[in-house]
Amino acid sequence: MPDAALLARLAAAVDANFERETAFLADLVRFPSTRGNEAPLQDWMARQLAARGYAVDRFTLADVPLASHPKASPMVEADPARSVQVVATHRAEKPTGRSLILQGHIDVVPEGPDEMWTYPPYSATIKDGWMYGRGAHDMKSGVAAMVFAMDALKTAGLEPAADVHLQTVTEEESTGNGALATLLRGYRAEAALVPEPTGGTITRAHTGTLWFRIKVRGIPVHVAVAQSGSNAILSAYHLIQALQAHTATLNEAARHNEWYNGIESPLKFNPGIIRGGDWASSTPAWCEVDCRIGLLPGADVAEIQRGVERCIAEAARGDNFLANNPPSVEWHGFLADGYVLEPGSEAEAVLAAAHAQVFGAEMPARITTAVNDTRFYGLYFGIPGLCYGPKGEGAHAFDERTDLDHLKQTTLSIAAFIADWCGARPME
Repeated sequence: MPDAALLARLAAAVDANFERETAFLADLVRFPSTRGNEAPLQDWMARQLAARGYAVDRFTLADVPLASHPKASPMVEADPARSVQVVATHRAEKPTGRSLILQGHIDVVPEGPDEMWTYPPYSATIKDGWMYGRGAHDMKSGVAAMVFAMDALKTAGLEPAADVHLQTVTEEESTGNGALATLLRGYRAEAALVPEPTGGTITRAHTGTLWFRIKVRGIPVHVAVAQSGSNAILSAYHLIQALQAHTATLNEAARHNEWYNGIESPLKFNPGIIRGGDWASSTPAWCEVDCRIGLLPGADVAEIQRGVERCIAEAARGDNFLANNPPSVEWHGFLADGYVLEPGSEAEAVLAAAHAQVFGAEMPARITTAVNDTRFYGLYFGIPGLCYGPKGEGAHAFDERTDLDHLKQTTLSIAAFIADWCGARPME
């Protein structure tokens, strides 16, 4: 771990840069980088990183052979050629340390109705030590932390003694294809740190995620004679209820899982978007429901898919109309495995030591029921995937916010980790 003198130099550098880091984060938040709209932010990010002296690679999902990889997910209503990825590389001359990937996603989920936010969702308002805004917590604060952790070394007159790739990616919130694209582009390292907003904990395990769309058809009639037609929205509701029961069964089995047996109902099912019907006084002729369901680490994605399809088919057979007009299921978006960061890696030990130096306490572990990008590194490319970052509240919710004091400490913790893992030497 860094000695006390080095840690003090890094702390002074983080403190000296923190006003700029806060402004940088505010600029990030002001970009409404929802799916399909990330390119302006990524172009800005590429300029910011190039100005720091990094070699910058800007490419799109269309520039890599995603279709050739079995763990690529089908895109959701987005143009791969407009989905921009950025990798900025510090190349160490005669490296003596261990290489590192620092990776964060810049895509955000939709903000919902503006009037339901206390402050405008892209205003980056600061109040009582918190910054508010869509993406401030998930995960633009982590992106700021990784960029300014590297800045702290430079301000302290140091540079990593190994190659470091700073990566900002898209698609984390819908497929994970952005992270996979960087690996298919050829970027590798001996460890990867994804500074998702974990509140200073290390993510021990995350569940997987599957997205699918149920399509139901009906027979439209005037509502005055509704009994002579069918209602596609009510039919879809029947299928949603069946999937809720199916998920309850999966959660019963999860009670015996090594990592999730202490978590109540770790597998979440969510009907997240519903569309249907054409007229309030006509029974709806169509309904589509976009859904999400979780799976445990180690579960086979194809098997979980088959289970969902069986559930829907069985529920349809129990309905007079659906039995003769079966619904369809389309898989789009996440086809994501769960992941366990097995205890005992050297990368985790170095991060834990850095955290303890900065926070004065042991780094806790967390088990999460959401997915993140570390699975690509740990499961498919043999790179320890560490998920550790700052503290905040309200991911995907109104009044999302990040704790600026914790962000400063986390930036120092990541800087100390870089200095130990990669080695730190005087800049030439």
